[in-house]
This record gives sequence, structure tokens and C-alpha cells, in this order.
Amino acid sequence: MDPSVTCCFSGHRPSKLPWGLDESDPRCLELKAELSARLLGVYEAGFRHFICGMAAGCDLYFAEAVLALREEYPDVTLEAAIPCDGQANGWPAPLRARQEALIAACDEVRFVQHRYAPGCMQKRNRYMVDHAGLLLACYDGTSGGTRNTILYARSQGCQTILIDL
Repeated sequence: MDPSVTCCFSGHRPSKLPWGLDESDPRCLELKAELSARLLGVYEAGFRHFICGMAAGCDLYFAEAVLALREEYPDVTLEAAIPCDGQANGWPAPLRARQEALIAACDEVRFVQHRYAPGCMQKRNRYMVDHAGLLLACYDGTSGGTRNTILYARSQGCQTILIDL
């Protein structure tokens, strides 16, 4: 897919979100609404292909928002960039089922590698940035994978849009 029409995503997992797993929290609902609005703006700017790392938390919100956008605009495509087979093995069953349903709805599924090894999450993040012209990120300013992805995107000349948490 052409990077000039591809947007990838990075965001925090539930452990870094102030509401954790409580998606009924008003702050979570506000973030999801902002994410949907930003995605519409990204679509209107010409982006049609979206890549998601499929981690718990903000990644799944992003995937759901892209699929909702695809209902209105059928030229939208969603790619799951999965760091390794069994990414969700330790997750609670409902969260695992949610991820599996989202992956099943994707237009493309790519395993960055088949077995877990240290660094596979970073390898996934670099894959996404290397194939995109835009990184959309939900970020609270702390160190970790989202920060590293933002810094990598900027070093590669990939445009970034940050949604503050």
C-alpha cells in the first residue's frame, strides 16, 4: 500500500490509561469521540489505508473507529500488524475475543514475526511507521512504546498527529 495514503496508530495500553479497562468512564468516551473525529479528518485529507498494532487499550479503540469509518466510506481499509502469534494469549477472555473479532474484520493481517522474542513490539511499531505517511498517536507524554514510536516516526520524516491524554 502507498505510504502517502496510509495512516498508522500508536497509543497506550489500559495500564497507562487513567480509566484502565473502564470504557464507560467519561474520559474514555471523550477520547473515542476525538479519535473518530480525527480519523474523519485524516480520511478527508486523503488517507484510506490504516494500520493498527492490535494491542489492548487505545489500539483496539482505533481499530473500532476505523471499522466504523469504513461503514460510511467503503474505500477505507484496515490492516492488523501483529507483533507475533499469540499476542493476546495472556489477556482476559473477553478482551481476547474482542481482538479476534477485530482482526477478522481487517482487510489484511500481517504477523511481523511468528514467535515472541524481545523487541517484537518495537519491530511491529517500526513496520507500521515504515509503511505509513502519517502516525496518529494517543499520548500522555510518558516514556514507553508510544513515545518511542513517535520519535521513530519523526526521525523517518513521517507526519505525526498527537491526541493528548
